[in-house]
Amino acid sequence: MKKIIIKYLTNSIDNIELNKLKDWLKKPKNQEIFKNFITDDFNLNNTYTSVNVDEALNNVWKEINKKPKVIPFYKKNIFKYAAAASVVLLLAVSFFLNNKNQYNNTPIIVNNNIETGTDKAILTLGDGTNITLAKGQNYITSNISSNGEEIVYNKPNQKSTETAYNYLTIPRGGQYYLKLDDGTQVWLNSESKLKYPVSFANTEKRQVELVYGEAYFDVSPSHKNNGTKFSVTTNNQEIEVLGTEFNIKAYNNENEIYSTLIEGKINLKLGASIVAVKPNQQTVLNKTTNNITLNNVTDIYSVVSWKSGVFSFKDMPLNKIMKVLTRWYDSDVVFVNKDVENIEFTGILDKNQTIEEILNTIYNTNNVPYEINNKTIIFR
Repeated sequence: MKKIIIKYLTNSIDNIELNKLKDWLKKPKNQEIFKNFITDDFNLNNTYTSVNVDEALNNVWKEINKKPKVIPFYKKNIFKYAAAASVVLLLAVSFFLNNKNQYNNTPIIVNNNIETGTDKAILTLGDGTNITLAKGQNYITSNISSNGEEIVYNKPNQKSTETAYNYLTIPRGGQYYLKLDDGTQVWLNSESKLKYPVSFANTEKRQVELVYGEAYFDVSPSHKNNGTKFSVTTNNQEIEVLGTEFNIKAYNNENEIYSTLIEGKINLKLGASIVAVKPNQQTVLNKTTNNITLNNVTDIYSVVSWKSGVFSFKDMPLNKIMKVLTRWYDSDVVFVNKDVENIEFTGILDKNQTIEEILNTIYNTNNVPYEINNKTIIFR
């Protein structure tokens, strides 16, 4: 039952599991087990004394009786990493915990034109033609198939003598799933761009380029591809793999490139330097100095949760949270009140929520006032 509870709180539960959880929670003793699971196994009371577990349970019960939410973006089970998100599981029930600063103003909505993000992308073909990929719009060729929510490349019947490249560009407010012709899966986050071959040559290194943005790779192993290695270039760095899962974050407006290994083994190359990276480790490349640091990551889930349809924040300042939110909601943010920029929050939130629902969650627990004017969020 522990696994089902985690899957519910992280929005990955299916209807069969939901019914099991609903029946299980009808018994008072199981409600006590649920509360003990939250407080004892994950020690939330030791860290956040303001949590009301009874209220949390009531909120779970109300949510379970609603129509289940569907998050179509994730394509595989990522919740083997959920244990690393221990301190945030309860927060998904609707709690967002923080340092209890108090502000007395109420939110102001002048004109909210901010829309929730969705699956959308621009496919650029080898001849420069741009194809809009969006829900409800199919795009099919001899070896490319897209239903508007994902794009899949199939191996061609005959290999071309020249390598043709496509680009997949994800705008602000978008996300997309891509499957390359070697079986490698790629999840692309908002404001990202990937360059890749339409078909990989059988004898050459399988190489793609993350031009900018964030991507999660589940690489098809070398033994399934004639022993060829797979590599991802980003700016000056190259990541070489044999078959593994990893996340790269390399936005244009950020001075660091974060490469996080989930499974397997990768080598990060920068000029003559080579850094061997193990699972649960992250390299940070400073674009200005080309300095590389290697860190252990205790909360892998928060790094990769975006691909499974949730925001996961752990002790993150509001200004950094807003960077994430404005990409997904294609909006801008202004901090008139500089004091609120560094207030830290911890929580899991559903990416399908509206921006007002997200901001109200923050406001209701910290009374941080905000204003929405067209597509700009203002903290006064």
